[in-house]
Parts: sequence; C-alpha cells; structure tokens
Amino acid sequence: MATTTTSIPDPKKVGMVSLGCPKALVDSERILTRLRADGYAMSADYAGADIVLVNTCGFLDSAKEESLQAIGEAIAENGRVIVTGCMGEEADAIRAAHPQVLAVTGAHQYEQVVEAVHEHAPPSQGPYVDLIPQPDLADIKLTPRHYSYLKISEGCNHSCAFCIIPDLRGKLASRRIDAVLREAEKLVAAGTKELLVISQDTSAYGVDTRHEAREWKGREVRAHMTDLARELGQLRTDQGTPPWVRLHYVYPYPHVDQVIPLMAEGLLTPYLDIPFQHAAPSVLKRMKRPANEAKVLERLKGWREICPDIVVRSSFVVGFPGETEADFEYLLEWLEEAQLDRVGAFRFEPVEGAAANALPDPVPEAVKEERYARIMEATARISAAKLQAKIGRTLPVIIDEVGEPDEDGDIGATGRSQADAPEIDGNVFLRNVSASLAPGDIVEVQVEDADEHDLFGAPSE
Repeated sequence: MATTTTSIPDPKKVGMVSLGCPKALVDSERILTRLRADGYAMSADYAGADIVLVNTCGFLDSAKEESLQAIGEAIAENGRVIVTGCMGEEADAIRAAHPQVLAVTGAHQYEQVVEAVHEHAPPSQGPYVDLIPQPDLADIKLTPRHYSYLKISEGCNHSCAFCIIPDLRGKLASRRIDAVLREAEKLVAAGTKELLVISQDTSAYGVDTRHEAREWKGREVRAHMTDLARELGQLRTDQGTPPWVRLHYVYPYPHVDQVIPLMAEGLLTPYLDIPFQHAAPSVLKRMKRPANEAKVLERLKGWREICPDIVVRSSFVVGFPGETEADFEYLLEWLEEAQLDRVGAFRFEPVEGAAANALPDPVPEAVKEERYARIMEATARISAAKLQAKIGRTLPVIIDEVGEPDEDGDIGATGRSQADAPEIDGNVFLRNVSASLAPGDIVEVQVEDADEHDLFGAPSE
C-alpha cells in the first residue's frame, strides 16, 4: 500500500516598519512577539514578506507626512500593508492618501492588529501543526540585545496646549508593578545590560491606580516611581553587576528628589530626561505647563550636590505662539544657569487638534529658524565645555558596535557613557580596542578628547 506524505507549508512572513518614539518601538516588539507565537515568521525586507505592518507616528504634521511616505513605500514595494500606531487614529486621512491599505488600527491596539494579520494573511501551519503548543520563545526585540526599553505605562493626564498624545493614546494607564519588574528581570536575565524606562510621564506612574501595591519577592511594592526605581536598582546581570537603569520623560515632581540618592549609590544610572519645554513663565502658562523654573534651578543644584555626576537632558520648543524676544532671551539665560548636559530643540509646529493652534500671535517661520539656530549654538557651547571637563577621566562605557581592523590592525569601537542614551545623545569613540570586545561589554575608558557632542578615548586596561 502506497503512503503519501504531506509537507508542512512554510510560515507566513511579516515585515515591520516602526516609526516614531521608543514607546512605539515597544508596541512593535509586542505585536511581532504575539504574531510569532501564532506561527508567523519575520521578514527583514519587503520582498520576503507576505504582509507588511507600518507602525506610524502622528505627533507632528511632519511625522504624519513621514508616516504617509512610509506607507506609500511599503505599498509600492510589497502591496499588502496594514497600518497601526498613533496616526491610525486618522484612518480617513490614511485611506484618502493610500486606499490600498488592508486595515488601519490605532495606537497599542495589539489585538486588532493581530486580528487584521490573521484575516489578510492567515497562518499557514495547517490543521495538524495547529494542535502543537507553540514553544515559549523569548520576546522579539527590535533593539540590540544589550539594551531594552521598559514601558511602564500608556497615555498621559496632562493637557499641554501643543500636544495631542492624550487624544492618541488616552489617559494615564499604568502597568502593574509586579508585571513591570518581572519583565525587567526577564530582560536582564536574557542579556540586557541597560534598561531604558519609558512612558509619557514616568513620574506619574501609578497615579491612576492609587499606587496599588503588589507582592514582589516576598514584600509589597507600590506602583510608584520611587518604589520602581529602588527595585530596578536591585537587579543584577549574570556578572553580578547592576544593569544601567535610565529614567526617561521624568516630570520634576517633588518625589523625583528621592531617586537621586539611588544614583549616588550606583543603583541607578545618574541620568534624568526631563521635558522642560521652556523656561519663561508666560510661555509655560500658554503651554499649560507648570511654571516653576526658579525652583527647578534650586533643585538641579541640590541634585548635583548629592550626585555630582548626574546628567540632565531636556528638550525645548522655540517659536511657540506668543513667544516674544524677551521670552526667548529668558530661556537662553535660564539655560546658562541650568547648565544642562544634553539639550534638544524643536521649532513649534501646529498639530491638528492641538489647543495651541488657536492661540494668537504666531511666531513667523524666519524668527523660529533664527531662534532655533541661537539655542542650538548656546547649548552646543555648554555641552562642549562639559565634555572638555571629562578629558583625562576614566569612565564606564557600554559598547554598541565594534569595527573591523584597519590596515595597521587597529580596531575601533563605538559606545556610550552613562551620560548618553542610545539614538538621542552622544557617543564615545574608542581606538585600539581588543579583538575580543563585543557589543554589550562595559569597559573602563580613558577620555582623551572631546567635541561638542562626543568623547574620544581608549580602554584604560
């Protein structure tokens, strides 16, 4: 009697284009992890994908334009496209520009995205393989193995005049503290050397749940930024050392003062990303932001007394409606006194649906450009002076990339100090490194030179 064999079909492949902030990148990782558990494989290019997901950004009009361009490119290269993310809230605009898209879902709507993929590219495992439980595979990461984003909440309770994030992602919704810590522990066990804590408002973590306490390692821990920071400081890598823990988007609420001693003790990376946005009280009032710039200067001084190596990065908006030359000069003077380590600046850009669009006295584009150039010049000068002061010091550096030997056999590498978050801050460029050096290694580096944004040096060992 002849027997017949049935071959198992290859799994359907999904491609992903992820735009926007690290919070969106985490969403992309979660979507792909779920799809892989459902039997899908991942494709690194358009050609190999049965379907392409485009995770969009919708915060600024320029970001929306970039998202529409990415959708158009995916359609041109592949043809089968599902759209998700922040701009997914504007499905009509997406379909008007690209009627070929198969489905549109909004920000962090994981179930809807997965359902759309199932509908338009059904899993191809077959009736027999479907009966086999999927293995407990590690989560998919879109970042290098040695650093990971840890998202602790969704949404935001603020009503800043220039922002539509609450409309896109809703009000603050904090994750359970034990779930966050379990994810952090799992990431570190899998090789993460640097955790980047992200949200829309890290300082407000747990406000929506009344800082609900959960049991963790035999003790109760609250859903509160200070408890979270303290517990993350207890994690250890497989070498027995604390991972770098970086706090992003920290509003300067009073309880932030409590995490500075943890930085001084080496349990947290001495780094705070604080979205000041401006300093002039009149502008902050129109932005609907807290106007306590004088008190912030006092607190910065106090933080530096407790932890002299603390690095503060921030971003500022220039050209907000009604911003006068006096307001802008105030901001420049405040920056001189604040001496922030890392600064990004943005020209004000109207966003559809933002309250700021209705404010009087818009700033002319030429004035925005001139002010942008001036703030970047001022902050670059401050940064250069701060980096020059590090020449001669020995600093821990996490390695991101190791180069190939040059004609003399010398090997270079690119890394970051504790003052540098990936993608947004500077780098440390190393010469004469060991051939055994690998991404994720943390080495002591003697700083030999500096420019406005980067350091240069060699391993001290």
